[in-house]
Amino acid sequence: MAMPADAHPERTLSVTAATGRGVAGLVKDAERGEDIIVERHGRPVAAVVSVEHFEEIRRLRIDLMHASLVLARELTDTGRRTELDDAITALGFDRAELEAELEADLAASRE
Repeated sequence: MAMPADAHPERTLSVTAATGRGVAGLVKDAERGEDIIVERHGRPVAAVVSVEHFEEIRRLRIDLMHASLVLARELTDTGRRTELDDAITALGFDRAELEAELEADLAASRE
């Protein structure tokens, strides 16, 4: 189960302050679970997070993409289905020729 968004306290530092803190200090903060947002001229440009938090973000991103695909399909599905042979014909192919080509490819890779 994913952690709530507020489970990762964050702190904002300027590039200058982050430089002063040093890489070791920023990594130590991230290992303790604190997210560091680095700003240049008041604009966020980078973040230092733990690998654990990074993996959580990655999993959530993948889950969100999958959910978006499911919702898009649900909203656009008319219920109409196309038979494979109809699709093959619509694309200008012949099923027998495709099967013969597949058999030839399989036979060639066995040699």
